[in-house]
Amino acid sequence: MPRYTPLIRSLPSTVPFVGPETQERMRGRPFAARLGANESVFGPSPAAIDAMRQAAAEAWMYGDPENHDLRQALAAHHGVAPANIVVGEGIDGLLGLLVRLLIDKGDAVVTSDGAYPTFNFHVAGFGGVLHKVPYAGNHEDPDALIACAREVDAKLVYIANPDNPMGSHHSGEVLERMVEAMPDGALLILDEAYVELAPNTAIPRIAVEDPRVIRMRTFSKAYGMAGARIGYAIGAADLIAAFDKVRNHFGVNRIAQAGALAALADTAWLDHVRQQVQSGREELSSIARAHGLTPLPSATNFVTMDCGADGAFAKAVLGELVRQDVFVRMPFVAPHDRCIRVSAGTEQDQALFAAALPKALAAARG
Repeated sequence: MPRYTPLIRSLPSTVPFVGPETQERMRGRPFAARLGANESVFGPSPAAIDAMRQAAAEAWMYGDPENHDLRQALAAHHGVAPANIVVGEGIDGLLGLLVRLLIDKGDAVVTSDGAYPTFNFHVAGFGGVLHKVPYAGNHEDPDALIACAREVDAKLVYIANPDNPMGSHHSGEVLERMVEAMPDGALLILDEAYVELAPNTAIPRIAVEDPRVIRMRTFSKAYGMAGARIGYAIGAADLIAAFDKVRNHFGVNRIAQAGALAALADTAWLDHVRQQVQSGREELSSIARAHGLTPLPSATNFVTMDCGADGAFAKAVLGELVRQDVFVRMPFVAPHDRCIRVSAGTEQDQALFAAALPKALAAARG
């Protein structure tokens, strides 16, 4: 047998999410509406599709290991230097690299109980010790995160703005104050996966060379390229340079690089997606209210709906929706597990959800 490290021997073999494909294989049929993974059903920019199609013919070549053209474009887009940008295999890949850079066995890491589980997965994989604080209502709690970081001498603090799974957001000013309050030696991970779908007031003003924070962005949500696995981080040049010590230099494939570069330039398509998402959120909220559920305010591409009971009831509703071929998800930690979470979809997707929801509620109640 391979001689696994003691840490690896102590960990279970798990996948943080059960994918819709897994569920489809178990069910023996596909979903009619795929509204659970916070993907953009509106798809990538047509320009990005064309760029990826052309790049497919060049897939015999490795991708540029420096991601040069994309980093240049991202730097210009954000008004920073290319040295402040690292490109990786989505935010998930970048989170794993960052944890590898900073977390050794026993090091303290702070997050919110019920926040993004893939981050927790990486921390456990490198032997870090997770300290979780509760949400304040439906929002992550910056003050509690900072207080805990001071108490445990945390090396990393994680917050998502806007938040998954609740869809809530803090103002940029709140995040700016959080950065100023960071204890010495701690780094704030600001996960901004949904920020293109949030109001401008949610975007903090943070100097790019501030050593207390690293910001993470993705092409998986508003840009509709979740399957391409490409994201980036913005931070101080010294920290960004450290990624070269551990990253997979050929990890971002040639096709994804081409698609992201074209997607970034197609601002008209991004505006179109924002409009579609806004309309989708409004319709989903109306559907929820029509059936006695409470839609929570959302700054993302999904709506979290309070089912008005406990986690067992919400799980029953979710199960019935799945049985009707509508894929949705739910938060996994109480009290947020009283909710289900539904991504904005096409008119057909949302019509299927609207038809399935009352049946699911009736079955769950009965």
